Amino acid sequence: MLKKNLRKKILKIRKKIDPNINKIDFSKIYNLIKRQKKIKKSIGGYFPINNEIDDLEILKKFEEKKYKICLPVVKKNFDMDFYNFSFNEPLIVNKYGIPEPKKTNIIYPDIILIPMVAFDKNLNRLGYGGGYYDRIIEKLMKKKKILKIGLAFSKQKTSNLPISKYDKKMDYIVTEKYIL
Repeated sequence: MLKKNLRKKILKIRKKIDPNINKIDFSKIYNLIKRQKKIKKSIGGYFPINNEIDDLEILKKFEEKKYKICLPVVKKNFDMDFYNFSFNEPLIVNKYGIPEPKKTNIIYPDIILIPMVAFDKNLNRLGYGGGYYDRIIEKLMKKKKILKIGLAFSKQKTSNLPISKYDKKMDYIVTEKYIL
């Protein structure tokens, strides 16, 4: 199945999932990170849109545990960077309607929580098709070792995900039911 068709199919499925019932438990992610010895580091998240897994409560708990929190800011040419963020600060809505932090302090996170449209058992991820996360992962991996955690509902899993040489695999995929 083509990526475009698969995206449409999975986004329809995701739209029907009740995010209030299907939440990811913070302790799943925290324990995963502790096992990776990434304690008291920086963590990049995202502002959830289009029925994505809501990671804001998770980020809030990491901030309470004194992690440095950052969110992506979309730039030109399908590029983005992570900038420092605190829940005490206001966000600015970008041209896509996505809230972003002020571009004051760029952060190269040690851990990234990544939204997904679909995923497979081999830790491959399908996004919206712009390649933003593939590019930022590539850029960050040139600077340091990062932990890539994809977040999705278990119903977003597919058996046959078409991938290209530009697609970046996740280190883990966490759903409301299990961790891959």
